[in-house]
Amino acid sequence: MENEKVYAMPLGKVYPLLLNKALKKGRTKEEVDTVIQWLTGYTPEALAALVESPMEYGRFFQEAPAPNPNRRRITGTICGVRVEDIQEPLMQEIRYLDKLIDELAKGKPLEKVLRD
Repeated sequence: MENEKVYAMPLGKVYPLLLNKALKKGRTKEEVDTVIQWLTGYTPEALAALVESPMEYGRFFQEAPAPNPNRRRITGTICGVRVEDIQEPLMQEIRYLDKLIDELAKGKPLEKVLRD
């Protein structure tokens, strides 16, 4: 049931939280957007429009136009859980983004955050 609450949250409410986490550590909006676009395949224009729309967070990932196949290389823990061990596919996608933003905020170079 807790997952359903996360999935139903508006993207427009979650995005500023992700952005602020990175900005407080000296990163830029462009870097955050690059990470999101790398993970999901949304264009800059589509991402900007979706952030302003009533899109639910879960749907944002479900309807991602081109999930990056290299996202499976994302490993490590977020909120005490190993992202590679999350069984629920939609929650795993959400935690992938959490992990990438966390790495960005911790000062990891963008080139290393994006696993290409």
